[in-house]
Amino acid sequence: MEQYLIDLLREYGYIVLYFWSILEGETGLFMAGLLAHDGSMNVPFAILVAGLGAFTGDQFYFYIGRFNRRYVQKKFKSQKTKFALAHLLLKKYGWPLIFIQRYMFGLRTIIPISIGLTRYPAKYFAIINLASGFIWASMTILPTWYFGKEILGIIKIIKSHWYFALPLIVGFFYGLYKFIMHIENNILDREKRVARRKKEAN
Repeated sequence: MEQYLIDLLREYGYIVLYFWSILEGETGLFMAGLLAHDGSMNVPFAILVAGLGAFTGDQFYFYIGRFNRRYVQKKFKSQKTKFALAHLLLKKYGWPLIFIQRYMFGLRTIIPISIGLTRYPAKYFAIINLASGFIWASMTILPTWYFGKEILGIIKIIKSHWYFALPLIVGFFYGLYKFIMHIENNILDREKRVARRKKEAN
């Protein structure tokens, strides 16, 4: 699968990167950075295309929330907790949340939809979202391009000793997932306590 995606990027390049970025996967940016390292892709243009793809994806999710409230309530019924968390984060942090949501595991789709459900101005969301998309693309493509030789060396070692690397990789992502879930639960619990205190005070 990995080789197939790399071959697609080599053959169709920026078109694949654009649609890949709509899905918000850093894997596509990582591959683009490596292809830019060997000269198969142009770094500034790859960042431009990936940024526009990320922008398109989040605009799509935003307008799902803005114009399809009933669909969202039905389709995401099982994710009420995540929507509640997204609303709390938007209320607490405001527009910077649009920048950081791309790096929030499990909330990358929920947050744009959640913002769309509010009265947040579509124009402001689009402007911040566009800037966020280019920053997101740059933060992955540029380091991968610059350190391409070293990254390829690490990949070669991992492929040769996958039986050692695989448990470490799985453990890392599992630990990351548990850490993020812990943070999310702490935020929700704290906000619930604050709301309960306000209610009791009244």
